[in-house]
Amino acid sequence: MNSFEMLNGPQQEAVMQTEGPVLILAGAGSGKTRVLTHRAAYLIEEKGVNPYRIMAITFTNKAAGEMRERINGMVGFGAESIWVATFHATCVRILRRFIDRIGFETNFTIYDADDQKALMKDICKSMEIDTKLYKEKMFLSVISSAKDELIDPAEFARQAGEDFEKIRQAQVYQAYQDALKRNNALDFDDLICYTVKLFQKEEQVLLHYQERFRYIMVDEYQDTNTAQFQLIRLLADKYRNLCVVGDDDQSIYKFRGANIYNILNFETYFPEAAVIKLEQNYRSTQNILDAANHVIANNHGRKSKKLWTANGRGDRLAFCQFGNGYEEAEFAAKDITEKVFRDGYRYKDCAVLYRTNAQSRLFEEKFIVSNIPYRIIGGVNFYARKEIKDLLSYLKTIDNASDDLAVRRIINIPKRGIGATTIGRVQAYAASHEMSFYDALKAAEEIPSIGKAAAKIRPFVLLIQSLRSKLGMISLTDLFDEILEDTGYVKELEAEGTEEAKARIENIDELISKIADYEQGESEPTLSGFLEEVALVADIDTLEEDSNYVVLMTLHSAKGLEFPNVYLAGMEDGLFPSYLSIVSETAAEDIEEERRLAYVGITRAKEHLAVTCARERMVRGNLQFNKVSRFVEEIPKELFGKSEKPAPPKPEERHHRPSYGKGREAFRAKPMAAASTYNPPKNFGNAPKEALPYRVGDRVSHVKFGEGTVTLIVEGGRDYEVTVDFDRAGVKKMFAAFAKLKKI
Repeated sequence: MNSFEMLNGPQQEAVMQTEGPVLILAGAGSGKTRVLTHRAAYLIEEKGVNPYRIMAITFTNKAAGEMRERINGMVGFGAESIWVATFHATCVRILRRFIDRIGFETNFTIYDADDQKALMKDICKSMEIDTKLYKEKMFLSVISSAKDELIDPAEFARQAGEDFEKIRQAQVYQAYQDALKRNNALDFDDLICYTVKLFQKEEQVLLHYQERFRYIMVDEYQDTNTAQFQLIRLLADKYRNLCVVGDDDQSIYKFRGANIYNILNFETYFPEAAVIKLEQNYRSTQNILDAANHVIANNHGRKSKKLWTANGRGDRLAFCQFGNGYEEAEFAAKDITEKVFRDGYRYKDCAVLYRTNAQSRLFEEKFIVSNIPYRIIGGVNFYARKEIKDLLSYLKTIDNASDDLAVRRIINIPKRGIGATTIGRVQAYAASHEMSFYDALKAAEEIPSIGKAAAKIRPFVLLIQSLRSKLGMISLTDLFDEILEDTGYVKELEAEGTEEAKARIENIDELISKIADYEQGESEPTLSGFLEEVALVADIDTLEEDSNYVVLMTLHSAKGLEFPNVYLAGMEDGLFPSYLSIVSETAAEDIEEERRLAYVGITRAKEHLAVTCARERMVRGNLQFNKVSRFVEEIPKELFGKSEKPAPPKPEERHHRPSYGKGREAFRAKPMAAASTYNPPKNFGNAPKEALPYRVGDRVSHVKFGEGTVTLIVEGGRDYEVTVDFDRAGVKKMFAAFAKLKKI
């Protein structure tokens, strides 16, 4: 039996439908990667297509690597010629070759998020923008959203009309792009935008790639934005052999610019498209899939499909409603411990998924107490750490001295006694002479205003020039060793002798390993290539599958992963779906996206799924009383096993904080946020009925939330639960003894 015969019917159809546009609607766990790899093999082995003519685009390096490995395993000679890469890596390769056609040099730098923030900070300062009123992040978000829609600064300014805020944003956008151009740098959004611009402007370049990529496959198509869609449309426009694979029910990245209508309206753009549904799930039990099917069926903006499996019904889902978040975390810790020591699971088989990062703290506290090793995915990226950023800036400066941000970051690392005043004067000289900051440093003796400081600048310039002269002459590992030796970076850390300094040295050692791995894995390793690889690393790529720890992550980070045991935490209206989505102007659309997120969470589970929530939860120092999430209510009761609904806790136990035993150092864990202290008022739970000075309908004021109207008063045991619709803060529930509301 050949490998194609092992595919199910719809999978075989998807593999063999090679000509013309194809939309493969691949439900969660339906084997879409298998289909894509078999399709590539089928094109080569059965259709006789030259591997050089095949392109496969993914969203993460991990997915690209997995696809490349599988294709290599199926196809012998020539498989390495298939273009398998992420969107951004694809565009980098194209721009490295042709970006000079649109005014950049081919050794451009790629700016990451920290570089962008630093550049935007400079722009706001030069434009005298009050960053207390107008945050740098706000401008960057607006610019990114514009680029997702292929809106350049000129078009943005036209659309601004007479709106003062948008006019200011347009001015900042233009200044930001001008600064990038001066630095010969591109941000991540630019990689896509400039490739589209290149194709639109240079017909011969587009024709070259259309001829090369006669068969194009795109993974996770539901996550594409408008710019990515235009890129794919242009590439596929000549031969139209475009196969896109995705699941509209897993479109959860609207906040990143993903446009779900790219997949929903695929047949509008390609009327001749064949549509194939993959509905057999190979991951989960039928009970888990039934829960997911019932939840997602409530969405209107979707293409109909229903997941099924041959895995059997499996265990019913667990639903647990607790008194508070501490009890919820305690349950997860206890259940994981039992599964490990009683049922034979490993810690790595368990994952706690939640809507917001802030929810991790309670689980961290409980896991520390219970000696459960864990790791938070999506935290501080390795490449965002100070010592790594410093040393990468040296490499960036050696590779592209036009990168002002990189040069300015390291001008005083290690300290060279070059003050802010001197740096400012060099920057002013560079601006007035329309040259890079580094070129101005080389001409320091000609800047009359800096005087003796020129002597301090000269050794830095000589160091960089010396290192640049060795590019291509020595290995990247040796080059990096010379940077460490010449700067004394590690020696300074060794002199500190602190635990923090030791940890930083370990990180630098890891960077050395990364450089060595890159050199060993490339036939022609280059400094530019290494910096590209570093810049294109995605957060999810940091998940080490061999490590044995419980994973804590947001639902957005969990997409594409699977675990035998999943704990879906915080399933409460107001938390998930979020309060903002419930009350937004586009609530119907936003709640549908939240429901897709719930669907993603449910379908991460292979064998066991526990859905948990709390009656009350401390959020930003305030108690919130939330009802069970509407998404839980959408799951038929017969799919749940015995629900755990403990009696309401006594007031004195309600906010019990865990104490910490020994064993904190038994494993490495992300430092947790300090637990906020909480002291109930002495009269908690004893407010007599007649003591309330207000009734339903009365206007009241709160020290934090301002004025509002009392909409409900419920006698909750020893105290009153008061619901107030505040004018600015919205609806809040609170105990009367805590709220201290004053009647207006």
